[in-house]
Amino acid sequence: MLYGRLDRLREQAARRLSGLLREAGGTPEARSQRDAAAAMYAERVARYDAVEPGLCFGRLDLRDGGHRHIGRIGIFDDEGDFEPLLVDWRAPAARPFYVATAAHPDGVAQRRHIRTRGRTVVGLDDEVLDLDRAAADSRAVTGEAALLAALTAKRTGRMKDIVETIQAEQDRVIRADLGGLLVVQGGPGTGKTAVALHRAAYLLYTYREQLSARGVLIVGPNAAFLRYISQVLPSLAETGVLLATLGDLYPGITARRAEPAAVAEVKGRALMADVLATAVRDRQRVPAEAIRVDVLPEVLLLHPDVVEAARSRARRSGQLHNVARPIFVDAVLGSLAEQVAERVGHDPFWDDPLGEGDALDSPNLLDATDLADIRADLAAEPAVRAVLDELWPVLTPEALLTGLFASADALASAAPQLTAVDRELLRRDPAGGWSPADVPLLDEAAELLGEDDSAARARAAALHRASLEYAQGVLDITAGSMSFELEDDPEAAVPNVASVMDADALAARHATGERLGAAARAAADRRWAFGHVIVDEAQELPAMAWRLLMRRCPSRSMTVVGDLAQTGALSGPASWGEMFAPYVADRWRAAELTVSYRTPAEIMDVAARVLAGIDPAIVPPRAVRSSGVEPWDAEGQLEHLAGRVAALVDELGDGRFAVICPAGLVPALSAVLTDAAVGEQPDLDRPVVLLTVAQAKGLEFDGVVVADPDGIVAESPRGASDLYVALTRATQRLGVFRPIRPIRPNGTVRTG
Repeated sequence: MLYGRLDRLREQAARRLSGLLREAGGTPEARSQRDAAAAMYAERVARYDAVEPGLCFGRLDLRDGGHRHIGRIGIFDDEGDFEPLLVDWRAPAARPFYVATAAHPDGVAQRRHIRTRGRTVVGLDDEVLDLDRAAADSRAVTGEAALLAALTAKRTGRMKDIVETIQAEQDRVIRADLGGLLVVQGGPGTGKTAVALHRAAYLLYTYREQLSARGVLIVGPNAAFLRYISQVLPSLAETGVLLATLGDLYPGITARRAEPAAVAEVKGRALMADVLATAVRDRQRVPAEAIRVDVLPEVLLLHPDVVEAARSRARRSGQLHNVARPIFVDAVLGSLAEQVAERVGHDPFWDDPLGEGDALDSPNLLDATDLADIRADLAAEPAVRAVLDELWPVLTPEALLTGLFASADALASAAPQLTAVDRELLRRDPAGGWSPADVPLLDEAAELLGEDDSAARARAAALHRASLEYAQGVLDITAGSMSFELEDDPEAAVPNVASVMDADALAARHATGERLGAAARAAADRRWAFGHVIVDEAQELPAMAWRLLMRRCPSRSMTVVGDLAQTGALSGPASWGEMFAPYVADRWRAAELTVSYRTPAEIMDVAARVLAGIDPAIVPPRAVRSSGVEPWDAEGQLEHLAGRVAALVDELGDGRFAVICPAGLVPALSAVLTDAAVGEQPDLDRPVVLLTVAQAKGLEFDGVVVADPDGIVAESPRGASDLYVALTRATQRLGVFRPIRPIRPNGTVRTG
């Protein structure tokens, strides 16, 4: 019955979409409405296709004799009865499926987990909520059979949703209130990423009206991670979310250039905001001596005191650099125009009555209109424009950073608070492209520079006026085309367009931008304010990145998930309070995930020993399962690693496997593991992939071999945290391989 109803819904949407696509012509307003409707029905078809696998995964048998089927979306029957055929997992009525316990059954007598393959039921697991048969532990695992089946299933290179197996402590985070900043701390395998994604789906369902217009932003650590999680939200019937890395958050630039961790650390410091502010002021220059301006046939002089006065006037305006430039230009042009007027505005034939003066003593014949013409002529002179651009240039964020990083003198002037070593780290080739650490600096520079958009606003206003005039014309036509018989018979009259919307509303509906989803519009607009922002692997983000994200979310409605013990970035925070104090003081909420579902107890025991070396006070998450297989630890020649990996693949069969190693060892291992996917953005669909720790963050594999753990620790001041990350990526098997031959710093292996 459920799939029959889903098929009918899909067929109806597809039929309406097909009809709309066949239509042609019509007024611009009609085409606009048709495009919007087509987009809506196309989204519906995609949503119905995405939720078909595992459409219904649970049933609640209530103590009052009723039943509720739980699924990915809500479905009502054709007659539209009040009781749904399928309850959306996000609805309040579905919550007992995740949180009901024997101690607090919430009206539930039995919970059934339904496992399907395609449209066929392949397994049923029932839980009777009876105090005599179940523990009253609030952290007890619900749907244990379904959960273990999901955890032991082979990985596919793409994350799956956990909608069928959400646990109580995860559900509390997912359904937390929208407002404020929520920090979710959780160790490896606790489901932080899955919880964050399901929270996005829940918030969009529960606060649809608030969030549909502003959208939700999810920030992940790298492009491979975004591909890994890309199917989760569509499977939960949500497609209007913007997934991005830090390097994607400056429109027009995709920042992927790799750079040393020490360089990224300097760029991430909060004091870089002051460095950029000083760099902007440094570009507002006063010459040491008068500048000669050749405006044939005149030669004008621009004196330092005139420039200083013009600069002070522009700065006092409080406007941003590019917006204040017209004030500076106006003052400089005024001074130059006065020089020209002084030279050309006197009567050359003036006869001094006393015979003591010359033509320059004659009254100036030029009026305000003449002075305005002189100013306009000067503004068009290439020599004048060149001087103005030198003293107060129009700057883009890209130009500001390029000039700053390319010049040792510019860095010394703008960043005296940095050491000479730090400033040298910032020096780079202007043609080298942008790194993710550059993006917060570009965004900060854009905030400091501003944009003189007066011309653009004037064009937009003109277009809006034209759109309103057109819309009003459409309304006038529709009002004038009503039948005289209907006009005489008010009872039979059908409301026309003018009776349900005015010209403003019609023009807004016609606007092209409104037909785009919030995510598409947000991706192209640096100043977009999101309704909610979710940040995964948040412990990796430096202070400058948080400045950018807070600008994207002025409401501070954010969900931040991470694990401080897994911090690999040199600029990562020591505590969440330290990071968020500048923005919300102590007005943030904390939640903790304490149970590791992904990582078997045997692997967690190995990782816990590393964790104790990082901070003995940190309690590792509690593993809910055991694999029965202890991790192995072996030494050998580097060439032997390929055999170890092959044996692991044979042992587990189909699945996904990773070799995680220090960045410096990647060249040597890529030559040994010839079948492994490797690269800046490796293909996670391949059976075996070679990764650095940074690339492996947030991912999981059936089997993992950590190659050269000592090298991982030595490669970074936070190397122990990196090793902790590497050891906790496996769901089934873990091996540790220690090469016995020395490795050169460049990653090659000595043969002697």
